[in-house]
Amino acid sequence: MEVIVAGNYDEMSRVSAHLIAKEIKKKHNLVLGLATGDTPIGTYKELVRIHKNEGLDFSKVTTFNLDEYLGLAPLNKTSYNYFMWENLFRHVNIHPGHTYVPQGNTEDPEEFCTWYEDQIKKAGGLDLQLLGIGRDGHIGFNEPGSSLASRTRVKALIKITIDDNAKFFDKPEDVPRFAITMGVGTIMEAKKLLLIANGKKKADVCAKFIEGPVTSQITATALQLHSHATVVLDEEAASVLSRREYYNWVRDNKHMVQKKIGR
Repeated sequence: MEVIVAGNYDEMSRVSAHLIAKEIKKKHNLVLGLATGDTPIGTYKELVRIHKNEGLDFSKVTTFNLDEYLGLAPLNKTSYNYFMWENLFRHVNIHPGHTYVPQGNTEDPEEFCTWYEDQIKKAGGLDLQLLGIGRDGHIGFNEPGSSLASRTRVKALIKITIDDNAKFFDKPEDVPRFAITMGVGTIMEAKKLLLIANGKKKADVCAKFIEGPVTSQITATALQLHSHATVVLDEEAASVLSRREYYNWVRDNKHMVQKKIGR
């Protein structure tokens, strides 16, 4: 796992956006997994800027979102589908038919989850999956105790997640109690993972998932088992990491390794 510590939220957003842009430039038909919430908004803004100012081409990119609230229609202003169109899709040249977000108002959630897994496979699998992390250590909506081999399914949300997401709704009681989410096993099959986090409220859980034991009680710890996972944190989210000096040394001297192997 490579850990990159950025100075602040804006730098974290720029670093993560440029990592994504690099993958799109290398493979124009990239299959890109996306996340929602406060954390990736800056990343999406920077991707939009790169598209408009530097010509980053999304026309052949296919995207799959991690999750969606169960019961919300795609056009609901609190749905993740709406979030993605407002923050990324409508600002770039992506083909609408190449954007996949779980359908929250599906009549048969179990059948839909099977279909969603099949669509990822038909697309050739995820090349890069963008992730955030909840205060309880979840990725996607894989709450504590989720199987590390889990697939796309309906998951009940716990109180801390419901409380954290209440700010996006008019009333706390409006927050859905269930969501459709990619499973940890689904996420781990992506060729590359990119997790971003910011703020002091994420500092403790970032230290636990990066430097602690692998456990289903903090599903983000599964990233320790991935062959190509990158984590980008701002200074606050990285503030209680015990190996900060090492991570910074690797960041500052990475060019030495790349030069030796001819990259």
